[in-house]
Amino acid sequence: MTRILAHHDLIALLDPNACIEALRDGFTRSDAVAIPGQRIRTDLPFPGTATALIPGLLPGIDAYTVKVNAKFPGARPALRGVICLHSGQDGELLALLDSATITAWRTGLAAALGTHVLAADAGESAALGVIGAGAQAELMVLGLRRLRRVSGLVVYDVDPARAVSFATRHGGHSAGSAAEVAARADIVLLATWSRTPLLHLADTRPGQHITSLGADEPGKQELARDVLETALLAVDDRSLAAAMGVLAAAGLPAEAAHATLGEILRGECPGRTDPGQRTIYAPVGLPWQDLVLAWLAYQQAERRGLGLEVDLLGSSSRSVSPGKNQR
Repeated sequence: MTRILAHHDLIALLDPNACIEALRDGFTRSDAVAIPGQRIRTDLPFPGTATALIPGLLPGIDAYTVKVNAKFPGARPALRGVICLHSGQDGELLALLDSATITAWRTGLAAALGTHVLAADAGESAALGVIGAGAQAELMVLGLRRLRRVSGLVVYDVDPARAVSFATRHGGHSAGSAAEVAARADIVLLATWSRTPLLHLADTRPGQHITSLGADEPGKQELARDVLETALLAVDDRSLAAAMGVLAAAGLPAEAAHATLGEILRGECPGRTDPGQRTIYAPVGLPWQDLVLAWLAYQQAERRGLGLEVDLLGSSSRSVSPGKNQR
């Protein structure tokens, strides 16, 4: 039987603190995987792209994931797809999970972790800025507030109403531009579809931390080259960052990244060494992160009996959470 986990199931199953700790552990162990994860992207004859991440592998988890996404910037939600969780023993399809939910959670919470590790310790005085008021930003803010205290929030989005709504939900204020957010915040989180730089060096200041999630495929860019060359830059994977991420967008080589987050968490490379340093965390997103959260959700679903069970090789199906699986 294959367990189908929709958005509402995943929201009931996932715990932010458990997810953050699982991601932290994953960053320390992911380099031990002998088979590198692949991120495959193609243009479509429609107003969007298709992306596949394979295989999601991590030592200690006897399963793997394959993720397939449609990314249509003009749609709401902009990302739609499915994560297939397979047994490592015989390839059995254990679960099909809503990709939009898992992706937002793993991306946002991993970004919160990277932000916390690299940002200066400002006690309770750090002001938080958000550029791009979407689902990933929601999880970044949620996760970061689980890891440290912040004193305020300022938000900008190309849709002013979205910025106001986001700011209201999180007890902050909206801003009129990306540069205004950077001027008012000590920690800046970007999660946009931008294809031109939103922040240049002149928009930033010493001691500031920036996390950029938007440069996750060719052509997308949130930060100008002068910012990247000045700051201490950490990524999740150097080769992917240089092929399709923040380094590719700025025409920089893999060596321009000072460290990966895994290297910093394992103590192999230093993170911030001076309160006056500019720091940047700019991940692409890795297949093992899908596995970590999919495995957590699947295990909880098995214990709690949530989701819809389907026999894809036969003809039967049954809801194991009556009344909750109808759309």
